[in-house]
This record gives sequence, C-alpha cells and structure tokens, in this order.
Amino acid sequence: MNLYQQFIRGSQFWAFVKKEFRHIMRDNRTVLILLGMPIVEIILFGFAITTEVNNSKLAILDPSNDKATLHIVREMEASKYFNVVKIIHSTSEIATVFNRGEVDMVIIFGNDFNEKLNHTGGAQIQLVADATNPNVAVTLNNYASSIILQYQMELMMQQKVPYQIKPEIKLLYNPSMKSSFNFVPGVMGMILMLICAMMTSISIVREKETGTMEVLLVSPMKPLNIIIAKAVPYLVLSFVNLVTILLLSVFVLHVPVAGSIFSLTLVSIIFILVSLCLGLLISTISDTQVAAMLISGMALMMPVMLLSGMMFPVENMPKPLQVISHLIPAKWYIMAVKKIMIEGLPLKYALKEIGVLCLMAVVLIGISLKKFKIRLE
Repeated sequence: MNLYQQFIRGSQFWAFVKKEFRHIMRDNRTVLILLGMPIVEIILFGFAITTEVNNSKLAILDPSNDKATLHIVREMEASKYFNVVKIIHSTSEIATVFNRGEVDMVIIFGNDFNEKLNHTGGAQIQLVADATNPNVAVTLNNYASSIILQYQMELMMQQKVPYQIKPEIKLLYNPSMKSSFNFVPGVMGMILMLICAMMTSISIVREKETGTMEVLLVSPMKPLNIIIAKAVPYLVLSFVNLVTILLLSVFVLHVPVAGSIFSLTLVSIIFILVSLCLGLLISTISDTQVAAMLISGMALMMPVMLLSGMMFPVENMPKPLQVISHLIPAKWYIMAVKKIMIEGLPLKYALKEIGVLCLMAVVLIGISLKKFKIRLE
C-alpha cells in the first residue's frame, strides 16, 4: 500500500470520526447524558453518601437546671452532631415532640443532678431516641454518650473523685433495632415510583415510536381517556405490588403495620398517582424508549435512593441538596409511611406529607397534559 492510499484511508477514517462527533453533538439530550451524568453522580455520591449524622434535632428535659446539666447541654449544642431545638418541661411532652417529627433525640436529666453527682458520685440521665432508622439511633446514642463520658472524665481529673454518669438508653418505635423497619418504607417508595413512572413513560413513548399513537388519536376516544386507559394497568399492578410488599414485610421480615391499613393504603394510592403523572411528564419529553429509560434512571432512581432519606439522612447533606430533596415525591411518601406503618400514628400526623403529594400530583398532571397536547399537534 503506497503513501497515497494510506492518506486516503486515513482521511476516510477521520471523516467518519467527525461525522460521529457531529451526530452526537446534534442531539442535546445525548450530550447532556454523556457530560452531565458524571457531574451529577459525583456531586450526589460525594455529598449525599456519608456515615456521619450531623445537626440532629435535640430536646432537653432538665428539671434540675444546675451547673452540671447546663454544662452538658452546652457541650451537646457546641458539637456538630446536635442542635438543641426544644426545651420540654414534662415527660408527657416527649411522645408529642417525637410524633410531630420535631426531634430525633430527647435527653432527660434526673432530679437534683449536680447535687447527687457531688454527694453520691453518680447521677441519672436518660437518652430517648427515634429508632425507626436504627443506624442513626445508634450513632446518636454513641455521640451523646461520648460527650457525657468526656464531661465525666473532666470532673474526675479536677476533683479526683470516681464520678459515674451512666446513660440509660431508650429506643422508640423499634426497640429490637431491626434494619427492616427502616428500609421497608424506602423500598416501597422506590418500587412504586419505578413501576409507575418508568413503565408508564416507556409504554406511552413506545406508542409514539412505533407510530400507533397517531392511530389511537384519530379514534373516537379522547386523548385524555387514552392516557388514563394506559395508566390504569400500572395503577392496578402497583396496588398488587403494594399488597405483596406489605404481606412480605409482616410475615417474612416481621415488620408490623402499627397504624391504620386504610391510612397506609390512602397515602400509597396518592403516591402512585403522583408517580403516574411523573411518568406521563417524562413521556412528553422523550421520543424513544431508550431516552425515556435513561431520563427515568437519572431523574428517579438516583434521587430516590440518595435524596429521599431511604438510605442516608437528608439532614446530613448540604443545604442545596436538602432543598432539592423537597422535590422528590418519594421523600414525602417514605416519611408518611414511617409515621403510619412504623410509628403507628393517626393519619392527622401525615397530613403535611399528603398535602405535598396532592399538590405535586396536580402540578405534574397539569404540566403533562399541556405538553402532551402541544407535542401531538
């Protein structure tokens, strides 16, 4: 092969390379996936995944209000692990602050704490933690116990007296510390969202991709009825999955439904409707099934796993990620399921989450139907 032939073949090769680059760069969505996904993933995995538990909400019950208790409270507040958000005055308030989700832990000091510590060398202190997430509860107890132990060591070095402050630990809602109490609500949210949103979007895009959507639109049925008809099977399948998950949770994983089955079903149906609306919205911005699947994976899978509180506490994340997490429907659903299913609270304690999910459903269905009509014209 002479030099001229090599030059020609080399020119043809680079021509094909340039053509492929132009083909890729012409599709903005492909460029966004290729260049944007690594950026999103490194930010999410870098900031969302952490084993630390910071800025936990702490309430104090301190009938003594003396030198020793005030010193321990100041040490708690000075650490990065706790924020003292509430001072309570009786044990009857403990259940209320936990039920409302106002605190993650309550510290209860015994009566005459400093006096007993000086006269007997020991004093009572109790740590009450929300154990719906057992890993977080264990970590908070360790942090608080460490701060108390440090204060005890300081006293022993100053006074040369063998002081002993041994915290009594009480775990609410999940005293056996089963991890299934935490991941079952998260799995419910992830499965229902993926089935409803991803499969609905792919189903509708398949009709557009094969050209049958135009045939359906010229039929006597209205476009809205066509969309509803395509969504109903996924609604039914999602409800079947919900029943299956609950049965497996109760009889295999031994996670009881502490609250009302009716309330849990109502919240789940609202969440399923939100997911269906989200799938419809994805279908309006996707032209192919592959694109719909990729968008669903980027917009649903990673945010649900990392930003919904399913695996990692949202409170530990930077403020921008915490703001973004408010836009994740699964976050509100998981919070509602934990309140009803794990904590056994009445439906009124989940009204905030239900209201947010209903608002999301209305906004998503409005945007989706408008964009759907525009695209099909």
